Amino acid sequence: MMVAEAKKVLETALLCAQEPLSMQDMMNLFSHDGDNGKQVKSDEIRQILAALEADWADRGLEIVRLASGWRFQSRPEMRRYLDRLQREKSPRYSRSTLETLAIIAYNQPVTRGDIERIRGVAVNSQAIRMLEERGWIETIGHREVPGRPALLATTFRFLDDLGISSLEQLPALMDIDQRAQPDGGMIIAQNTYPAVPVNSVQAPGEPAANDADIV
Repeated sequence: MMVAEAKKVLETALLCAQEPLSMQDMMNLFSHDGDNGKQVKSDEIRQILAALEADWADRGLEIVRLASGWRFQSRPEMRRYLDRLQREKSPRYSRSTLETLAIIAYNQPVTRGDIERIRGVAVNSQAIRMLEERGWIETIGHREVPGRPALLATTFRFLDDLGISSLEQLPALMDIDQRAQPDGGMIIAQNTYPAVPVNSVQAPGEPAANDADIV
C-alpha cells in the first residue's frame, strides 16, 4: 500500500473510532493489505502519525497519545466553544467523590483504610462504586494483611478522559487549585478536562445524569 493511501486510511480510522486506537489496532487496519502481503509496521505507522500531526497543526483538532492509544480530540482552546453545544450544564461530582479520586490517583495503590486515614473520615461506599462504574478506578489486588483489603488504582480510562498518557503527567499537587476542608482533607476544586474526543457521546468529565453523588 502506498504511503498516501495508508495515511488516508489511518486518518479516517482515527476520526471515526469511538475509542483510542492502540498500535496493534492501527496495524490491524493493514493486516491484509500491502504489496505482496507486506504489512505496515509500527515504525511506519509512527511516521504517518507524525505526518498527520503536522497536517493538523493549525486546526481545531489534534492527534494525542493517551494511555490506551491514539485519538483525535479538540484542542483545549476549543473547549469554551464546544461547551456552548451542551444543552444542560454538566453536573459535578461531590467533594467526597473528588477527594477519594484524588487520593487514589496520587497515592495508588491504596485501600479504603488508607483513604480513610488520609481524609480523616469514613469512605463513602457510593463514591467508590460510582468511580468504579465510571471506569476510573479498579481493584488491582489485595494487601496481604488480615482481611486482605482490596487495593484500588486508577485505570487507563481515567488517563484517557484526562487526555494524558501516564500518571507522571498529572499536575503536581501544589499546582492544583485546592482548598483545605475542616476534616483535613483536600479536594480538587473543579472537574475540568482538556479536550473533547472526536465522536464522543459524552464529553470527558461529564457524569451520567443519574449519578446520585453529585452537586
